[in-house]
Amino acid sequence: MKRLLLLSNSTNPGEPYLDYSKNNIKDFLGSEPVEALFIPYAVVTFSYDEYEQKVNNGLQGTGHSVKGIHHFDDTLQAVKEAKAIIIGGGNTWKLLSCLRRNGLLEAIAAKVEAGTPYIGWSAGSNVSCPTICTTNDMPIIDPKGFQAIGLVPFQINPHFMEGRPANHGGESREDRINEYIIENRDMYVVGLREGTMLHYENGKIKLIGSKTARIFHYGQEPKELSVTDDFNFLL
Repeated sequence: MKRLLLLSNSTNPGEPYLDYSKNNIKDFLGSEPVEALFIPYAVVTFSYDEYEQKVNNGLQGTGHSVKGIHHFDDTLQAVKEAKAIIIGGGNTWKLLSCLRRNGLLEAIAAKVEAGTPYIGWSAGSNVSCPTICTTNDMPIIDPKGFQAIGLVPFQINPHFMEGRPANHGGESREDRINEYIIENRDMYVVGLREGTMLHYENGKIKLIGSKTARIFHYGQEPKELSVTDDFNFLL
C-alpha cells in the first residue's frame, strides 16, 4: 500500500521552484484535488508561512495544495487525518529534531505504511531513510539520535555529484559515502542526482529522470543505474 515519491532536490538551476517535478507530483497525487499536510520544519532562514506559500506557488496548475503542520494545535492528529504528507528540504538535522520533539516519527511511518502518499525532497527524502547519516547538511542542532522515519530500507544521498569541484582539495561526496559504507556494511546508499527522483508503489521502486543514480555498497564497485534498470534489489 505504501506510496513514495522521493526527490533529490526541489529546483533545477534556472527553473521555477518545483518546476521539473510538478507533473510527477500531479500524477502521483492523482486527478482529484488534494490538500496535503506540509511539514516545513527543515527551514532555518525564513518562516514556515513563507515556506508553505513557496510550495503552494510551485504547485500551481497541479490542482493540489499544501497546508503547513504549524497551523494545527494537535500535530499528531494532523498526521493521522492527512490525505498526503509532504516534507520539504532545508536542514535535515533541524527537521529530524522537530519531528522527534513533536513525536511524529512513528505517526508518519504508520500513516504512510497504511497507504497515505508521501512526497519528500532533499531533507524530506533523507528522513524517509533508516537514518540521516548520508545527509549533506551541517549538524546545526542535536536531533537526539540519527534514526529517522524508515520508509525505505536504504540510504539516500540527495544532490549527489561525483568528483571534486575545481580547486577543491577536500573530500568528495564519494569519499564521504565510502566512509559511511565501511562503517555500515549491510546498507545500500543511492547517490541521487539533481533532477531525479525515486518512485515507490505496489512494492516496486524505479528511478525517474534523465540522469543515472550511483549505487554504493560495501565490497562492491559503485554502479550507475538508469531509468531502464531494476532497483528492486534495494528493497
